[in-house]
Amino acid sequence: MNLYHLRYFVTLAHLEHYTKAAEILAITQPSLSHAISSLEKELGVKLFEKDGRNVVLTKCGQAFLTDVEQSLDMLDSSVNKLRMTGRGEGRVDIGMLRTLSSTVPKFVKDFLDSKPNKKIHFYFHTSTNLTPDIIRGLKERQYDIAFCTKAENEPLIEFIPFSCQELVLIVPKGHPLEGQDSVDLKDTLSYPQIMFSERSSLRHIVDRLYETCGGFPQSDYALDEELAVAGLVSEGFGIAVVPRMSVLNYMPVKIIEILKPSWKRDFYMATLKNVYQAPVIQHFKKFVKEHTELIKNNAY
Repeated sequence: MNLYHLRYFVTLAHLEHYTKAAEILAITQPSLSHAISSLEKELGVKLFEKDGRNVVLTKCGQAFLTDVEQSLDMLDSSVNKLRMTGRGEGRVDIGMLRTLSSTVPKFVKDFLDSKPNKKIHFYFHTSTNLTPDIIRGLKERQYDIAFCTKAENEPLIEFIPFSCQELVLIVPKGHPLEGQDSVDLKDTLSYPQIMFSERSSLRHIVDRLYETCGGFPQSDYALDEELAVAGLVSEGFGIAVVPRMSVLNYMPVKIIEILKPSWKRDFYMATLKNVYQAPVIQHFKKFVKEHTELIKNNAY
């Protein structure tokens, strides 16, 4: 079925006059008549009938017009979206760790500010705080770009470092360690602690830190998410080693610097290798890489 014939049909259906429709379509009247005849022959029904010098839709033509207009609208909308994508516009789905909910949006805002005349929409997905879940969403094409920690044994994913985060100790108000601004982690072994679950990459990091201290703290709670851990600390259930997050400044906890063993948690921008990436995704990746390098150079 010829797409042009469908558009000719819609125009004729609204104007109800072959000569006027042919003029609007910039084709000859015989060409229009041939197109409609071909369409009717293919469908096996009459779409128009004469009404004096005009033509009107048959009952079959009326039903067909509704479906054709809806289909053409959907097609035109899809074509427009793809053309926008080709111009470096469109939608970008971001998957990220919740702990990066203040860092990544800053990159996005700066990127959007650099392209004020582009129609670009970012959608943020922060329903999980575990890198394996985010990587799975990236592989399943739920996200175009992911911001997370580096996952091992993922040859199909490109990991580009873009940020790092310091680990700190947090204690509830009134805790014996509250008066300290810094601490050696081995001095925390005697206090009950809130740990991360085995699924969290942070759990393995914190375990390695305590291993260098020669022991492991007592722990009755193990949670997936950093905010959940901080929440239990704020209610006095124990102390915890967590990433330094801006939200901690608004919670009833004391943030204490860890003097030794010190550790910084690296974060990465992750994308699938060897797959087509729309121009807007390529532009954003380049923007993040360039600005990350600029920030790094200014730090030295």
